[in-house]
Amino acid sequence: MVPQDPNPIPWGAMDRFQAHYIVKTPSDDPHMYLARTRLKTKGHFASKKLESVSWEGVGDLAVSLNNDEELKNMILKQDVRDANILVEPTDGAVRIHGKWKNHLEFGVTKEQFDIYDRIAGHVKSLNTFKPSTNPEP
Repeated sequence: MVPQDPNPIPWGAMDRFQAHYIVKTPSDDPHMYLARTRLKTKGHFASKKLESVSWEGVGDLAVSLNNDEELKNMILKQDVRDANILVEPTDGAVRIHGKWKNHLEFGVTKEQFDIYDRIAGHVKSLNTFKPSTNPEP
């Protein structure tokens, strides 16, 4: 007989939240908008601090984000948990978000919003310079 777990995992909805910043992107190649931060840290647990941040991805977005030194400096001022940023394509849009948080730590600071807004600017600039695939009549 299997012993019962004294701390069972609750089923159903859990108190985990994410704030998503959505940018509309009419694109034939959604993979060009895939990017995430790669963090280099020092220290352990509560004393963990960011040393550097870089972006990895398969498209031009990661290159554009890596070239933005002001964005890197903005991210380096964040907590390690808040510096984990993902940029993912969805149906006709790109979403920018961080890690899941519980109800006690959930919130978006002005600094985080400014970071997401700057990333959205890079996403929009890729749309601006992308040649149109549909010729106008």
